[in-house]
Amino acid sequence: MKRRTPHSLSVIIIGTGFGGIGMAIQLKKAGYTDFTLLEKAPKAGGTWRDNTYPGAACDVQSHLYSYSFEPKHDWTRKFAPQAEIEGYIEHCITKYGLQPHIQFEQAVTAASFNEATNSWVVTTESGDTYTANVLITATGQLNRPAMPAIPGIEQFKGHIFHSATWDHQVDLTNKQVAVVGTGASAIQFVPEIVPKVAKLDLYQRSAAWVVPKSDRPFTRLEQSLFQRMPLWDRAYRALIYVKNESRALAFTRFSKFLALVARQAVNEAEAKVSDPSKRERIIPDYQIGCKRILISNDWYPAINQPHLDLITDGIARIDETGIVTTDGTHRPADAILFATGFRASEYLSPITITGRDGALLNDAWSDGAKAFKGITVNGFPNLFMLYGPNTNLAHNSILYMLESQFRYVISALGALAKYQNAAMDVRKDRQTRYCSVVQKGLDGTVWDSGCQSWYLDEHGRNTALWPGFTFSYRFATRSVDTADYRFITPDSGN
Repeated sequence: MKRRTPHSLSVIIIGTGFGGIGMAIQLKKAGYTDFTLLEKAPKAGGTWRDNTYPGAACDVQSHLYSYSFEPKHDWTRKFAPQAEIEGYIEHCITKYGLQPHIQFEQAVTAASFNEATNSWVVTTESGDTYTANVLITATGQLNRPAMPAIPGIEQFKGHIFHSATWDHQVDLTNKQVAVVGTGASAIQFVPEIVPKVAKLDLYQRSAAWVVPKSDRPFTRLEQSLFQRMPLWDRAYRALIYVKNESRALAFTRFSKFLALVARQAVNEAEAKVSDPSKRERIIPDYQIGCKRILISNDWYPAINQPHLDLITDGIARIDETGIVTTDGTHRPADAILFATGFRASEYLSPITITGRDGALLNDAWSDGAKAFKGITVNGFPNLFMLYGPNTNLAHNSILYMLESQFRYVISALGALAKYQNAAMDVRKDRQTRYCSVVQKGLDGTVWDSGCQSWYLDEHGRNTALWPGFTFSYRFATRSVDTADYRFITPDSGN
């Protein structure tokens, strides 16, 4: 059989966040030139393009929340703000010459595997079609805002929006504002808007564990040292990695150590929230770590403001002028802001993915998202997912996981080069066995302690998190084992 050169493969990447841009850079470094990135928005950046709400910042340290192969020495803070991260992504696009490869305002609606040619045909909302040997999805888990189905929501006459679609034209100064949700975005923007508003009603379904954020600006001397001493920059990054990685032990094996973190959070609340009623309701009743642990230095002081009311009654409905809770109380609002998270377990939705024999990915995942090493799915040859099922983290940087996946995909493309026009399909038994091991690894962890979180899908199955050390995932994805795959030729179907 004729051998094709690796670099003759064509690739489509969906998304231009950290996953898509990093994958494109690695493709280019490996000598691949025939690749296209399809982006639904007018510009790149993924979640860091979308989430521009006041106070938006990362909760992973700057030096680790960046590519290992593209260090940035002049981060302004230990935890970078949104605009700086978005700027870093734009810098990477420019430096590596990716602009000609990106097609903007091309929202992908469907992708189908053509068995006659072993290629993927991708259709966009505009009606355009793209064809390639390989399809890589980099849509992320936090790209579809979750709006709650509250009766009457469409009747509200004031301003209403989700934190991920922040309306910067709305001036909240001296307004009565309702915020629904107390998750990761709320703890960042509520402290920013509290000083401006006349009144803020904060609707909380469940409290979050919030611990101090060891954030501060970097000095010019520190930035200069990072620039002039690259080894120090790398050592600093490694130190952050090791410190963060050690948390995996607490989440997975020694959850009793999390009690110390919980005590720290309680101490912060007791020191900074003077109202006993607020303080009692702002402390969670579930085991710390079961949901995402949040970091902030100004959340509790914001809660303590006298013009902020913490409301824990459920929302019954929304009318033209405000919110009605289940106890019948009506609270007026000029603006309602939703901090209700994302539809994180709905991987690749709303794209219709069709694989071999007309199989739909939604059907294959009817009982929960599953993927071999979080990257490939049986019945969907030459489809590679970045940030797929069970590759998210609660303790370290997702970029480390993404870089592991970049390497695995490059290895897979090298394997494909050995077979003319072949497509690789992960074996069902290998996928089943792998997913079983992952789920067993999640048993007994803090995430299995009984709370409801976005880590769990509608079946109560944890499809989000990796149940261990990130270096063990990197070892598992160091290269493709071709024995895990069937190589299918167009004419034989075998």
